[in-house]
Amino acid sequence: MAHVIACIDGSSITPAVCDYAAWASRRMDAPLNFLHVLGKSEYPIPADLSGNIGLGSREHLLQELAELDEKRSRVALEQGRLMLEAAKARAIADGVSNPTSRQRHGELVDTLIEFEHDIRLLVMGRQGEHGDSAGEHIGSHLENVVRTLHRPILVVPSDYSEPQRILVAFDGSATTRKAVEMVAASPLFRGLPCHVVMVGADKSEAREQLDWARASLERAGFAVNASIRSGQVEEVLCAYRTEHQIDLIVMGAYGHSKIREFLVGSTTTKLIRQSKIPLLLLR
Repeated sequence: MAHVIACIDGSSITPAVCDYAAWASRRMDAPLNFLHVLGKSEYPIPADLSGNIGLGSREHLLQELAELDEKRSRVALEQGRLMLEAAKARAIADGVSNPTSRQRHGELVDTLIEFEHDIRLLVMGRQGEHGDSAGEHIGSHLENVVRTLHRPILVVPSDYSEPQRILVAFDGSATTRKAVEMVAASPLFRGLPCHVVMVGADKSEAREQLDWARASLERAGFAVNASIRSGQVEEVLCAYRTEHQIDLIVMGAYGHSKIREFLVGSTTTKLIRQSKIPLLLLR
């Protein structure tokens, strides 16, 4: 069975990642798995330093360096284990039954590729462990993960708030039509009011596309508010979010229109940086 997989790293955003993952697990009735990946800096690879220390170096210095690396690895593993145990306890308190966990070492993207077949929804924080003090900085791994994986990715902010209203960014492309179909078919948002927004000129073709999206969601039981707005994608969506108190934005990734810029150009960076609410990216 495919899982909701939540990536945690000990940063200040980790509690929110746990809470959003628990919410998604309950809504989708899917098992929850927490994943902690130890990068090379936390889990160093043993190296032969004998040629790098310098002339006259003592054997005991090499031994001390090896022992320090070994100790560092043990501490990182134990810290990760405790972090995963705390995450599972938090999920249980949030109402999730039998959450599980995995700890791996290596690169996050490579690990997620290995587990991709097991991912129903991936939950990640907007910032990673080294981005806590960087203001609107985006986590260093996030863009690589989004570009590489072909699974839905929920990017969450530092504060948890249970979603009550969602916005689907729609442009009529195959990618965003698939996003509408996924929202309609998934239990994740069932029963929540849904807003569908197109950014561009209000033309008959756009209206036809928007009517299709509205009808598809209404057939699935959603109460839908659909509209077309002109302007820059990120500015329109952020303004609409504020105006209608939207709690979560759904977007198709790598489309073939302005929405494509969301992940390949400045629009991506701006929207993720500006968004104070979760962003669900659908491939």
